[in-house]
Amino acid sequence: SMKHGRFDHTATVLTNGQVLIAGGYTSGALDSAELYDPFTRSWIMAEKMNHIRSDHTASVLNDGRVLVAGGYDHTATNTAEVYA
Repeated sequence: SMKHGRFDHTATVLTNGQVLIAGGYTSGALDSAELYDPFTRSWIMAEKMNHIRSDHTASVLNDGRVLVAGGYDHTATNTAEVYA
């Protein structure tokens, strides 16, 4: 099971086959991220994002990193960050 139940998050398949679950909302917006490894069927906590966000976008870049952008914290946010 994931550490945090969440909705309005992103789920991004990485180039190594893992799935990055980032942000979202539970009782408040989250800055946490988790990685799912389908080969071991296990979850691990990933490095926190710089900003809490939900309803954001996440896109895999050509170099395998993930661009996480926009969304809401307590209001609409105009921030973006690259997740390695």
